[in-house]
Amino acid sequence: MLRYRDGDLVAFEELYRRHHAGLYRFVAWRSPRADWVDEIVQDSWIKLHHARSRYQPDAAFRTYLFQIARNRLLDLLRQQQPLLAAEMGSGTDGRDVFDSLADAAQDVVSPDVALEHKQRKDSLHEALAGLPSEQKEALVLQQFCGMSLEDIAAVVAAPVETVKSRLRYAMRKLREGSLSGQR
Repeated sequence: MLRYRDGDLVAFEELYRRHHAGLYRFVAWRSPRADWVDEIVQDSWIKLHHARSRYQPDAAFRTYLFQIARNRLLDLLRQQQPLLAAEMGSGTDGRDVFDSLADAAQDVVSPDVALEHKQRKDSLHEALAGLPSEQKEALVLQQFCGMSLEDIAAVVAAPVETVKSRLRYAMRKLREGSLSGQR
């Protein structure tokens, strides 16, 4: 990012190559509307471009980029009316955005294995959907984006101890849900 800040456009290509998929996943998990995902991701890269001259490496680059995306999502949420539950996370084709990405990335497998994968994925999505927004966000950043507690705290603008609590409560709720589903 420092090279890009100083005018090296090839450095931007490398930043994009390294971080575009993770940024997209993060936004897709957080956005209540699939039709916002592309807009938020594009806006994030544009905002990064416009802010490049002011960039200071206070945190990891990924943390900086995800903060930009999270702020854009929050701006959109503030502008919108409450959404129907049916709109949460579904694409223009009616399928969950993450499911579409996961299906596209999956190798060809037998129908039995595919059904088992789909059932697990559906269970995971159902369990995550039942979590409060802050807990879901922290869990997604940690488990699916590989962020440290400090990076998550920087992205969500909360103390590390708060992030730890959110993760602890999220894991407790997920465990309780899986135990009650086994009975």
